[in-house]
Amino acid sequence: MPTIFFYGPKLSTEKKKILIKEFTEAASHATGLSQNSFVVYLLDVAREDVGVGGELLSEKTNNIS
Repeated sequence: MPTIFFYGPKLSTEKKKILIKEFTEAASHATGLSQNSFVVYLLDVAREDVGVGGELLSEKTNNIS
């Protein structure tokens, strides 16, 4: 069973539905596997738990979203 993990910011339920639908459709299209084969996990990650370029994302001056 193919599995997709997405680590990102906290999202609304509506945005989660969109991501799951679009990830599943894209993966199915790319692999030729049935959409029913895919499992998608959306995992919330706080900005202070992410490092980019050697700095905490929460402290970066350009605040990457």
